[in-house]
Amino acid sequence: MKIDCTEFGSITINGTTYLHDILISMSGDVVKRKKKLSKKYYGTSHIISREEAEFIYEKNCKTLIVGAGQYGNVTLSPEAAEFFEHHDCRVILQPTPEAIETYNKTRDKTIGLFHVTC
Repeated sequence: MKIDCTEFGSITINGTTYLHDILISMSGDVVKRKKKLSKKYYGTSHIISREEAEFIYEKNCKTLIVGAGQYGNVTLSPEAAEFFEHHDCRVILQPTPEAIETYNKTRDKTIGLFHVTC
């Protein structure tokens, strides 16, 4: 699994381009991010809710890499941060172009969440 690149509004993984936010599971499955899990609480997908954190997390995950958008606008809510801390899951939050580089270097029990716009 290799993330090739990102542009505003898209991300390309192993030659396939996605025009929406994505979640990459520990097994490498790519699914569309369920932004509504956060949007219903905050009115935006730029704050990750505890409910979305629970959806993202996989048992025994050691690292979550969050591509926070091209300009780094995505953050974790305090409740989501506490959830990941409670599960001993380190969160690396970076602008999406940087997060892609980090993800491509990290393999051990890692999940990736990538916001492709702002």
